[in-house]
Amino acid sequence: MTGIYFSGTGNTKHCVEEFVHCFDVKNKSYSIEIPEIEKYLAEENIIVFGYPTYFSNAPKIVMDFIKNHNQIFAHKKVFIIVTMGLFSGDGAGCSARLLKKYGSEIIGGLHLQMPDCISDNKLLKTTPEQNRVLVSKANEKIHSAAKKMKEGNPPRDGLSFLHHLAGLFGQRLWFYGESISYKNKPIIDSKKCTLCGLCVKNCPMKNLDEKDGQLVHQKKCTLCYRCVNHCPAEALTILGKNVYQQYSIAFQSFH
Repeated sequence: MTGIYFSGTGNTKHCVEEFVHCFDVKNKSYSIEIPEIEKYLAEENIIVFGYPTYFSNAPKIVMDFIKNHNQIFAHKKVFIIVTMGLFSGDGAGCSARLLKKYGSEIIGGLHLQMPDCISDNKLLKTTPEQNRVLVSKANEKIHSAAKKMKEGNPPRDGLSFLHHLAGLFGQRLWFYGESISYKNKPIIDSKKCTLCGLCVKNCPMKNLDEKDGQLVHQKKCTLCYRCVNHCPAEALTILGKNVYQQYSIAFQSFH
């Protein structure tokens, strides 16, 4: 068993690693961003695939990854883990339908509520203590799901027709354009930006760069919020106009 994931601020990375370690602490997990990912995919028969859900859809970078590596997914058994803020619907089903098209066997799905990484929306923010409770509850659900899978009865969150309807009418129809293409983001406050280079280094899409003494983007944002949550000057936003609370489980930091 091998875990692979796309993770903007560490939530999904944590969940995938926690799940595969329930089976064997030696099991490894890898970001889909690394160059060696094809090698790790080819070596394993059972893949645990994790990603966050945006507007009840899989991130554009995830769907493109599946399409670009479709031959490797043929005949693989795939368990899908989806992290969410409040609602996912058929978050696991979004990639499952595509993976099935390429010959994968979907053996289960797990939806996990984690702290919301949308740091430029005040309504979605929770306290550090509430965030720790969310992570603790997610860990409990992960361990329970792993136990069920060992018993031959893995959970199937997000994979049924009813889940499909919930995702479609709950969010995806209303926000269809938000996640099916890369966006003209982030919004850059040049007065705050110090050109420290952290966002350029961390962006999974190589969307950000310095040009003529200013930070610019290439209009290919996948909405992961990694740059917004790691900017020390709080100079970047995506959906809102101000940064209210930065979050990253990768460094166990709650600001």
